[in-house]
Amino acid sequence: MSYDISSPTRPASRTESPAAPGPRIDSAALADSLAGIGDIVMAGQRSAYDHLRTRTVPTVGQLMTAARGAAQSLLRPTLWPQRRGHWQLVPRVARRHARGRMRVTAVTLEPNGFVSLAAERGPGDPVPTSEVVQLVSGRAHTVVTGAAGQLLAVQELTPGRARVLGGEAGHQLLNTGVEPALVIRVSS
Repeated sequence: MSYDISSPTRPASRTESPAAPGPRIDSAALADSLAGIGDIVMAGQRSAYDHLRTRTVPTVGQLMTAARGAAQSLLRPTLWPQRRGHWQLVPRVARRHARGRMRVTAVTLEPNGFVSLAAERGPGDPVPTSEVVQLVSGRAHTVVTGAAGQLLAVQELTPGRARVLGGEAGHQLLNTGVEPALVIRVSS
């Protein structure tokens, strides 16, 4: 098989056709259509919409640290809540460990006393994203009940260890000791 390499070969020339004119895009109309999509137009800037505002939420570790600090400062019984069986804000000396959007409350329970762990909220108060409880003094258990009242779980709270609560309904706190129990709750 022989090849003739003496004559130069060129590829066939391509005929280029001019681009067909497309619809003309009006820049003012494009800006108006994108104005409703604030996330694209204003990327990196604050949004004027309240529901798009970013809020820093404390982490579980920050909640646990605040609970430990509040528990350390409430070791003296003179700082305990006077009203028994109801969640109350802790004194300022104990709240100083909580930074940002945290709420620190405490409850003192008489022996065999119980209280709901669901936080009391007003109509405009947001639902907390996380809750941590820590036993300061005494002996207490958390009891989880189902919708029909059936017992689902019982866990003992131990001093020095914070417990993260999951879910919102059905949690009860029960004093199982013979002396008053003090429990701290930190919620975000």
